[in-house]
Amino acid sequence: MKHHKVIINWLFFTAFMVFAMAVIGAITRLTESGLSMVEWRPLIGALPPLNEAEWLRVFTLYQQSPEYQKTNIGMELSEFKNIFFWEWFHRLWGRLIGLAYALPLPYFWVRQQIPEGYKLKFFIGLVLGGLQGVMGWYMVKSGLVDRPSVSHFRLAAHLGLAFIIFSYLLWLAFSLQNKAPETSSFCLKRHAWVTMFFIATTIIWGAYVAGLDAGLVYNSWPKMGTYWIPPELQSIMHIFFDPVSVQFTHRWVAMLTGVIVLSFAYRIKSFVLMSIVLLQVGLGIIALLSQVSIIPAAMHQAGAFILIAVMIFHLQKLRSK
Repeated sequence: MKHHKVIINWLFFTAFMVFAMAVIGAITRLTESGLSMVEWRPLIGALPPLNEAEWLRVFTLYQQSPEYQKTNIGMELSEFKNIFFWEWFHRLWGRLIGLAYALPLPYFWVRQQIPEGYKLKFFIGLVLGGLQGVMGWYMVKSGLVDRPSVSHFRLAAHLGLAFIIFSYLLWLAFSLQNKAPETSSFCLKRHAWVTMFFIATTIIWGAYVAGLDAGLVYNSWPKMGTYWIPPELQSIMHIFFDPVSVQFTHRWVAMLTGVIVLSFAYRIKSFVLMSIVLLQVGLGIIALLSQVSIIPAAMHQAGAFILIAVMIFHLQKLRSK
């Protein structure tokens, strides 16, 4: 039906905005801009400072934060404006995603254009978006108390929820598109979900790497310096907290994930999926060798979302009738 196509396009557009948000978030993180806004003002915070007095006010607040006092002491107002822009733009884009999703929803509801069985599903999407806003602030708060950085666990939760929202929107869109799912074996479906699990695990450790600046400790490949197994890797618990161990875990979980994705892509004869996972591994290595330069690192994050999108497409095709 025609209004189904409109709704599908709406879901794809919102998912694309989430994708763009992830890239903006990566740039915000890589430019160390995420703690420049120390206030949480959901409404009036959508506007940037419009005069010099307001700039001085927000800069004074920032000067009281741990990041300024421990890392950026002596920063000039002009430098502060640069990092403020990315965090402000990141939050603004989040608000725009909320509007892009929330404003059309009542219209579709009143016009009775929402397909049968999808009202609750669309409402869940709205709730997930609200939770992401709260999670974003919860993450930022961890860097405003006594440390000049956010908790890598909260960063992982924030990124993980972004992937969930992105995947959920695409799942809904593909489910409306694909009314005749393919028949497939249980073994193939299990392979698909195992592949998704390893992709998700790799993404979570990637967030740990970002949160701990673990991408800067060893910038060589395939060895870490002169080691295959770095001496810092002494306890299983280190893979959650120690930057070297976190990077080591992300490296080899990513390689294992790459093999699993390639095996699944081979089984379903998907050249696109094969190409994307190889590109994603390559971008990860380039980002590492470049000491986490902004462009390859942001592209690496974008590649993760594209990989998820292709997997969601195939998972939807394999769903049961």
